[in-house]
Amino acid sequence: MVEVDREIQKYVLELVLRVGLFLVGAVVSPFVGRSLPKFFKWLFVLSQRYFKTSAKETYTNFVEPFQTSLTMTGTLAFISLCLNLLVKYEDLYTFLGVFIYLALSVSVIWFSSKIARQIIRQSVINVVQRSFGTVNEVVLVFETLIYVIIVIFAIVVFARGLRVNLIALSASLGISGIAVAFAARQALERLIGTIELYLDRPYVPGEYIKVTFNPYGEDVYGRVESIGLRSTKIRTVAQNTLIIAPNSMMASMKIENISRGKKVMAMLCLDFAKTLKDGEKSLISQVIKESTQVFWGLERTSSQIQFCQPENRDRFRSRVRIIFFITGSSDNSLELRKRLLELANETIAVRLAAYNLTFVTPEPTLYIDSPMSI
Repeated sequence: MVEVDREIQKYVLELVLRVGLFLVGAVVSPFVGRSLPKFFKWLFVLSQRYFKTSAKETYTNFVEPFQTSLTMTGTLAFISLCLNLLVKYEDLYTFLGVFIYLALSVSVIWFSSKIARQIIRQSVINVVQRSFGTVNEVVLVFETLIYVIIVIFAIVVFARGLRVNLIALSASLGISGIAVAFAARQALERLIGTIELYLDRPYVPGEYIKVTFNPYGEDVYGRVESIGLRSTKIRTVAQNTLIIAPNSMMASMKIENISRGKKVMAMLCLDFAKTLKDGEKSLISQVIKESTQVFWGLERTSSQIQFCQPENRDRFRSRVRIIFFITGSSDNSLELRKRLLELANETIAVRLAAYNLTFVTPEPTLYIDSPMSI
């Protein structure tokens, strides 16, 4: 009986001692939280000796705006550390932990969201503006993702603080977890589709595109008005109606960007010293078509071969005017295709010379920008 009383006294004494230390830590915690900004200020002053930075400017930009939330988060974090003194007493630890870790999770969300907002305003907006040309909707996507990550992190902090096994909890949810995941599937697909569109950038607002929504129907031509967090808005040509398509669908569609297509008209003249007969004209047309057949980037359906009178009739009797349309997606690809066209002209000259048909080019090939047709 005496040994039992001693065990009880020992248990009560240890409990009182641990609770007392916890209460002392709770009283001291506000001072710990308030000392955090000063601690960071001291670190900046110390780093100033090794790096060419201004401690005052760094503190003003990165610590002072978050001083209140930093103090609150530091205070609650110190209280949660002190709570580990009571982990031996599971019921008491769980009862106090619900309130402490809930407050800590909310504080973490508040503090982290303020930091994220400050970083987005000072750094991300400039980067996005240089990369994408527009700010509002792109920043909204990244900002939403950051907030989702912050909330998930706060939930993990709350669960780990209460010693909750997240893996076992996820497994125990079973059918309920599957139902929730299925309900959120469409939202996640749209969010992932939005990220794919912003990273791959198959189109941007203001460009004209052609989309195949129905493989058995007509293609949709239109101007991209905006790319939102959930959908893309397309203003159709002629009908002037507005199509709102989910980004998850647009990310998987076959899209032809008409605005980014480049088209150049190349005009080449061949002057012959003799009058061409009908058979020679047919031969020249055949040689030109065959010589350009092996070169890609030429829009052969729009190519034209015209026979006319030359300007200098004293020296030349016949002129062949050849009009090619060169297509490409960039200036570099157009330059490559212009070089290929020069090679095609050399091939035409060699093949016509074999038939005793010689010519001169009175002027270099003329290149004229031609708009892409919609």
